[in-house]
Formats: sequence, C-alpha cells, structure tokens
Amino acid sequence: MSARGGRKVDSVNDTSSNVNDSGNTDSSNPADLAPTKLSGKAWRDIFLYGLARVVLFLVLTVLIQSIAILLGMGQSFPLLMSALLALIIAFPLSMFLFKGLRLRVNEQIARRDAGRRAHKEQMAAQLEDRLN
Repeated sequence: MSARGGRKVDSVNDTSSNVNDSGNTDSSNPADLAPTKLSGKAWRDIFLYGLARVVLFLVLTVLIQSIAILLGMGQSFPLLMSALLALIIAFPLSMFLFKGLRLRVNEQIARRDAGRRAHKEQMAAQLEDRLN
C-alpha cells in the first residue's frame, strides 16, 4: 500500500485473494477479465479468410474476363469491368462458401471484444471507486 494525497491506495496487482485451493485463479474475479490478445489460431483464421476471399475475387475476375474474350467481347469489355463484376459476385458468394471460417473468426473476435469490454467496465469501476 502507498499513501497518496493522505489516502491509502491498495495495490492493483494484488492477486493473492483470488487464488483457490488448487492454485488456480478464480475466473469470477473482475481482475481476471483483462483483455486478451488474439491467439495465433485466431490470426491464422483471419488471414485464411482474407486470403480465401481475395483468391475467390481473382478467380472470378479471370473467369469473367475469359468468358468475355471467348464471346468475342475482349476488346469492348475491359478488365476493370470484369473486376467490378467479380467483386459484386464474390461478396455474397464468399459468405456462403466460407461460412465455417467466417463464423470461427467472428466468434474469436467477439470473445476478445467481450473481454476487452469487461476489462474496460472493471477499470471504470475501479477509477470511480478511487475518485469517491
């Protein structure tokens, strides 16, 4: 404990009161709600989802441009038009094709966000207690 401005302030890092008999920390304690970083698996899933969407976009662009060339419209159908059409098609298609990966990424980010939000609320409560 330290004296600051005539008042004593408990140490924020004191975790001795939230250790149970088995030596593990009690997860119901708000001090354990510190925001966690995304795991390596989460980053891998985010990267794979982004990569899968980019590859789908590129494949659709090449496919649409190839069809335009085969139909004899290669000169009048610019690559930019193929890319824009592929972008419009790839967005909803990726929602269905990569649903499992998208849901995993959403779950991992939601879990991290919930921890961050709980930590923020806990820090606000501690600040309010100290100011009162």
